[in-house]
Amino acid sequence: MKAFVMKRIGEVGFMDKPVPEPGPNDALIRPTKGLVCTSDIHTVHGAIGERKDLTLGHEAVGIVEKVGELVKDFKPGDRVAVGAITPDWGSLEAQAGHSSQSGGPLGGWQFANVRDGTFAEYFIVNEADANMAHIPEGVSDEVAVYTADMMSTGFMAAENAQIPSGGTVAIFAQGPVGLMATAAARLLGAGLIIAVESVPARQELSKKYGADVVVDFTKGDVVEQIMELTNGEGVDAAIDALGDTKVLADCVRVAKPGAKISNAGYYGKGEYVSIPREEWGVGMAEKDIVTGLCPGGRLRMERMLRLLENGRIDPTPMTTHTFDFDELEEAFRLMETKEDGIIKPLIVF
Repeated sequence: MKAFVMKRIGEVGFMDKPVPEPGPNDALIRPTKGLVCTSDIHTVHGAIGERKDLTLGHEAVGIVEKVGELVKDFKPGDRVAVGAITPDWGSLEAQAGHSSQSGGPLGGWQFANVRDGTFAEYFIVNEADANMAHIPEGVSDEVAVYTADMMSTGFMAAENAQIPSGGTVAIFAQGPVGLMATAAARLLGAGLIIAVESVPARQELSKKYGADVVVDFTKGDVVEQIMELTNGEGVDAAIDALGDTKVLADCVRVAKPGAKISNAGYYGKGEYVSIPREEWGVGMAEKDIVTGLCPGGRLRMERMLRLLENGRIDPTPMTTHTFDFDELEEAFRLMETKEDGIIKPLIVF
């Protein structure tokens, strides 16, 4: 089969690999639609270290081709959504309620990290009964594929922020994760949603998904603008959807005492992050910094799919480009350069 791989740090391309065979609890999937993630770009540039001929990709939906003898809830021909995070549910971390960290820090992140990912003609899902979900009949593949990561991660960011009903939240960066955090904040009942973004197309999408005000960091100090919007009080919750030490510092600065600071950003470079000491109350302002990786598991996927099935949200306006499977190298290039107004490229297999 053909697979799109990270040959080594900084180099990608196609290669032939044997079609994998599912184990007793696994499923073999033939993908139909996929999405390229910025974290794929971080991986290629060495954010998690060297990888050789590792198949890339972690956002996909598809058709079950074959299942292991112990798989009970899925059969060949089923249309399924597969979580970007596929934990081993017997791990101590998963048993403790931290499925994303299964088997160690970030251990639930297996696709394109410790096992071949989804950008191939076939891929394996470990513990299939627990790590994928049936796609409802009324939900298209182009829509369902967003549940794999972007919806789940963005919603997690807002959930971890514990935004009170009618409360205020600032969401830094309106890429796909930030946009979904904005949509989630509205569904969770935020009273004032402040989005931070400078790109006009993303500003407009942010408003579509629920932002009440969009702050442009190129037109003035972000902290000053947010403090003015909140009458000097700061926000009840701040979300870093970028993964940048300056953004995290600004989240701390705009958070009122007792606020939650939720990070869903990928820190792909650097050794340390900085926290502004005084605005953090010299460590005692009760400003909690909460981090998270996209939650794993079938239950999470089913909940995200239910939001789509019942029309609570439409993620497809984020799809700015469509590529065939054999055009993945160009899709990766655009995601790296962010040219042509790209937000999220859909891959058609």
